[in-house]
Amino acid sequence: MFAVSSVPRTTSCRLSSAFLCHLWIPSSRRLHQQPHLPSLSFQIRSLRKQIHMAAQGDAYEEALAALSSLITKRSRADKSNKGDRFELIFDYLKLLDLEEDILKMKVIHVAGTKGKGSTCAFTESIIRSYGFRTGLFTSPHLIDVRERFRLDGVDISEEKFLGYFWWCYNRLKERANEETPMPTYFRFLALLAFKIFAAEKVDAAILEVGLGGKFDATNAVQKPVVCGISSLGYDHMEILGDTLGKIAGEKAGIFKLGVPAFTVPQPDEAMCVLEEKASKLDVNLEVVQPLTARLLSGQKLGLDGEHQYLNAGLAVSLASTWLQQIGKLEVPNPSQMSILPEQFIKGLASVSLQGRAQVVPDQFIESRTSGDLIFYLDGAHSPESMEACAKWFSFAVKGDNQSESSKYLVNGSAGSSHDKWSGETCQQILLFNCMSVRDPNLLLPHLRNTCANSGIHFKKALFVPNMSVYHKVGTAADLPENDPHADLSWQFTLQKVWESLVLSEREGEEDGESSRNSDVFTSLPMAIKWLRDSVQESSSATRFQVLVTGSLHLVGDVLRLIRK
Repeated sequence: MFAVSSVPRTTSCRLSSAFLCHLWIPSSRRLHQQPHLPSLSFQIRSLRKQIHMAAQGDAYEEALAALSSLITKRSRADKSNKGDRFELIFDYLKLLDLEEDILKMKVIHVAGTKGKGSTCAFTESIIRSYGFRTGLFTSPHLIDVRERFRLDGVDISEEKFLGYFWWCYNRLKERANEETPMPTYFRFLALLAFKIFAAEKVDAAILEVGLGGKFDATNAVQKPVVCGISSLGYDHMEILGDTLGKIAGEKAGIFKLGVPAFTVPQPDEAMCVLEEKASKLDVNLEVVQPLTARLLSGQKLGLDGEHQYLNAGLAVSLASTWLQQIGKLEVPNPSQMSILPEQFIKGLASVSLQGRAQVVPDQFIESRTSGDLIFYLDGAHSPESMEACAKWFSFAVKGDNQSESSKYLVNGSAGSSHDKWSGETCQQILLFNCMSVRDPNLLLPHLRNTCANSGIHFKKALFVPNMSVYHKVGTAADLPENDPHADLSWQFTLQKVWESLVLSEREGEEDGESSRNSDVFTSLPMAIKWLRDSVQESSSATRFQVLVTGSLHLVGDVLRLIRK
């Protein structure tokens, strides 16, 4: 499978005297008097296990450091590095002996602006419910890089990750030169996914495009089984183009000669380009509609939000095509179904994906003592997805019925009841950040106005820098608590946009009144502390409902801080 000898041996295991004291060796007299105490052989096995775990922890950190070395600090729109040449991906596949494997791989390839990760998750869950072995590659990760690689619906184990990681990294490092440098961060992760899925012999590989489509590392796949394009909108315009037509052209770059493809209803400008690209490659491009409640036979989707019915509809068509062509199953055409097959419903209902319409209570707050602190997490970062997020949040916080609210917490995290609360006892707070390449003048009005139209008004908006940094892959253990020297200029820009929206609604108020509606914090932990302090100071009948959005990185950072 992979060479264990390729894992670096630089990690040393040192045992402290305190640790050695745990190795208790009983005398024969004590052993006779206290037979329930652990045997020497058991203690030795336990000691070896702890040594192994300590060594593996160090090895994992070493792998993350090596992975971080592949991250360039250049803008993603900067193409000055030789390692950005798309054709290099095929050289890397050759160096890793993956050329034949990738040709045999039964791939479902999905691009899009929003919803592509959810579509991939739905698709994988459906195919797995039929008993097939699945591999799912998505991005970004929220807490641990292993989230990007799922085998049969579960994140790859540390042990397997380390083995495959060092096999690929060392092989590429040994053969890298000026003309074929080490691959950049995302390209390496895509190559690692190909290696993992090939070695694990998955039946279906579901690949989410990282950025764009045409020049994305996942587009090394030359003969997928089926392709999908989720909803298109304005995002990454500095790379993909400043019109929907240009963006659609980049996304359609995953189309392959004669390979069927599906998409959802798109704006006319985008749809025309998709149809034109499909026609040139003899691609049968079908437009699918959102799923209806009738098709689900009363079941609810595993991912919340009205927009997920659109993603689920696309997933049903992608999974049906794969099951018919590769699984050789007689699956009816989705357009001819009155009710979805049982396995489809099971897959759609049981899917999970962190950071998408997810509700998680703060596990460090004692519920029903000094109020509640509930986080509503969604990584929306485009104008269209921000509007969808706002609709979901507005519906979720209203707590229309007990069963709907309880389901939210089951999807997010267990451990707290979710009784119906009236609007008088709830305060909605926004916790926001986004990348500086995005336009807050598009994002924040969509969010605020959509919520306001549903009767939801934010008591306060908090703007924070992300904890995780883009040039380092790490774990929760090495996240900084606070940086007094952090550059907060972007956060103050976001605050200014927000305050202008507040002022436009509150004309005639005295100067300084609006300043109490938002705050900039030097770090996320400081903002979380403020929220927790506010809960402790509030009455026991007050619930704080915090919407975290604008960045999946921010969502991941919050999850690290509120989960035990």
